[in-house]
Amino acid sequence: MDRFLEMQTFNAVVDAGSFVKAAEALNMSKAAVSRYVVDMETRLGVRLLHRTTRRLSLTDEGQVFYGRSKELLAELEEAEDEITSRSDAASGLLRINAPFTFGILHLAPLWGEFMALHPKVSLDVTLADRLVDLVEEGYDLAIRIATLENSSLVSRKLASTRTVLCASPQYLKLHGTPQHPNELANHAVISYSYLSTGDEWRFTGPEGPVNVKTKPCMHTNSGDTCRAAALAHQGVILQPSFLVGQDLTEGSLIELMPQYRSIEFGIYAVYPTRKHVSAKVRAMIDFLAKHFAADTPSWQKKT
Repeated sequence: MDRFLEMQTFNAVVDAGSFVKAAEALNMSKAAVSRYVVDMETRLGVRLLHRTTRRLSLTDEGQVFYGRSKELLAELEEAEDEITSRSDAASGLLRINAPFTFGILHLAPLWGEFMALHPKVSLDVTLADRLVDLVEEGYDLAIRIATLENSSLVSRKLASTRTVLCASPQYLKLHGTPQHPNELANHAVISYSYLSTGDEWRFTGPEGPVNVKTKPCMHTNSGDTCRAAALAHQGVILQPSFLVGQDLTEGSLIELMPQYRSIEFGIYAVYPTRKHVSAKVRAMIDFLAKHFAADTPSWQKKT
């Protein structure tokens, strides 16, 4: 006896609330549906359903089995969808959203290679630092730099980036090099408006968490503007390594107090659902994952 067919039949009976409606949904006879459920109960040695002339209800064992079997059937469907989508040629319009600076620095050079590999896919790439609603705004895929916790979206991690406290050598020569985060209160800082903690910069160091209320000389919603101000010797910035990594390598910016670490973010490809993922979306996710896994991104290498 096909155990998955038994589970499918049992789930259909529970969902429909009767053997007759389940038989109609499955295009089976009522007798066949009943036999599948009875045979499964016999094999398991437990009763899964309370049956009366008026209604059906789950036993305690049936409630447990219903939940687990529903998960298994969903996973089987996802596996089949994945294989089907892989076998289809990627084609059609693929709408992608990505953060502005990361999109320019680290994604823009990749689009040509992807289009050469998948000539039937056309790209519509939008760069924006705001959090877009994929479903409402019609995006197939987004790249997000965040600490993803509870989310209704499905994600695949591509890489990581950390926020780096840094300033130019000229600024430090004029104003001194801070040795502890608390000293930032006496320094010019350029503040990124979208930082989740605002003007309070948070670190974890040898003595544990340290929170510092900064007094910015400038606010901006652009990480590139923060970087430009720091390179112009105007103050201290707290920006992601994917943005300032090259500056740190070249020495035009100096990392401050490396023993005090700030936030680390994951870089994710996110999409609305695991079900019926199109070939074009899966092709892009696999392409990006392969690219970032092939070598350690330059911003993650030690400077």
